[in-house]
Amino acid sequence: MNAKARTARQTLRDRTRTQRAAARINRRGTGTLATHCIAAGLGPREARTVASSLRKNAAKANVTGTPGISYTHGRARTCTRFTPAEVARIAVIYRPRKPAYKAVAARLALAA
Repeated sequence: MNAKARTARQTLRDRTRTQRAAARINRRGTGTLATHCIAAGLGPREARTVASSLRKNAAKANVTGTPGISYTHGRARTCTRFTPAEVARIAVIYRPRKPAYKAVAARLALAA
C-alpha cells in the first residue's frame, strides 16, 4: 500500500467515525461526552481526554445528564449521557490550552 492510499484510508476512517457518532447523537438525542467529542472531530484517545475534563466541568455548570449503560466489547459500563444543549453549557466553562481542543470546545459550544 502506498502513502497516498494510506492517507486516503485514514481520512475515510476519521470521517466515518465522526459521522457515525453524530448520527447516533441525532438518532437518540443524547450521547456520552466522548461521543460528542468524536462527533466534533476528535479521535478516540483525544476524545477521552477532553471528555474527562468536560466531566469535571459538568459539576460546575450544574449539569447532571441522564444515567445509562454503555455496551462495549462484551461489557456493560455505567455512563452518563448528555444532550447537545447540556454539552454546550459545559463547553462554555471548559478552558483548554491545546489549539485542537480549543477548536473542539468551540464546536461543542455551537452544537446546541
